[in-house]
Amino acid sequence: MLSQSQKRKIRPEAVSSAPGRPLPRAFFEVPPERVAPLLLGKVLTHNSSLGRMAGRIVEVEAYLGPHNIPPDPAAHSHRGPTPRNLVLFGPAGYAYVYTIYGRYFCMNVGCEIEGRAGCVLLRALEPISGLDQMARNRGLPRSAAARELTAGPSRLCQALGLTRIAHNGLDLTSASSVLQICDDGYPAPEVLITPRIGIHEAVDWPLRFALARHHCVSGSRAMRGHS
Repeated sequence: MLSQSQKRKIRPEAVSSAPGRPLPRAFFEVPPERVAPLLLGKVLTHNSSLGRMAGRIVEVEAYLGPHNIPPDPAAHSHRGPTPRNLVLFGPAGYAYVYTIYGRYFCMNVGCEIEGRAGCVLLRALEPISGLDQMARNRGLPRSAAARELTAGPSRLCQALGLTRIAHNGLDLTSASSVLQICDDGYPAPEVLITPRIGIHEAVDWPLRFALARHHCVSGSRAMRGHS
C-alpha cells in the first residue's frame, strides 16, 4: 500500500511489480458475498503487450446468482443466461467484462459452481505496477493522483487496458493467462461493508466491501458501513 506521503501523487519509482500466484478456482467456487471481502488486498494483474500493469483490489461488490432467494434484481444474470452474460454461467474464476454507455467497460469475476452465475464486480484498485502506462491509458499526466487512475470500475478497466473483446471469458486462475488475480501475501485488511452504489434495484443490500479509509475507494458515498 502507498504510504501517507504518497497518497496524493503517484510515484512510479516507489512502487513494485505484482508478485504472487493466481488464486485457485476453488477460491471462487463459493457464493459471491463470501468471495468479495476475501478479494480485498489481492492483486489484479494484466500482462499486456505494453508491459505489466497491476493494482491491489480495494473495493468490490457482490452480485448474487438467479438461484438466490430472492433473486438479485441488480445482477446481470437474474433473468438467466444470455449472449451477454453467458460466461457467468460457466465455471468460476473467469472474467466477465461488459460494456456500459457504449464506450466504457466494467470487470467482474465469476463465482460459485457452474450454472449459478454469482459474480463480484471490481470497483477500485490501488495502482502498484505499470503506473506510467496506466496514466497514458487514462489520458492523464504521470503525476496524476492515484485515485484518478483506478478509483471506479470503468476507470480501472481503462487504466489496465481491459476490454470486452480482448478479456471477457479469460481464465483468471491460469498461470498462462494475461489476466490474473494473485495473492502476494498482503495481510488481511480491515473491511467495511455498505449497500452497493450506482444501481437502482436492491439498493439496501449490504454487498459492497472496501478497505477501511483507503484513498482509492470510489464513489461519493462515505464508507460508514460496519466491519
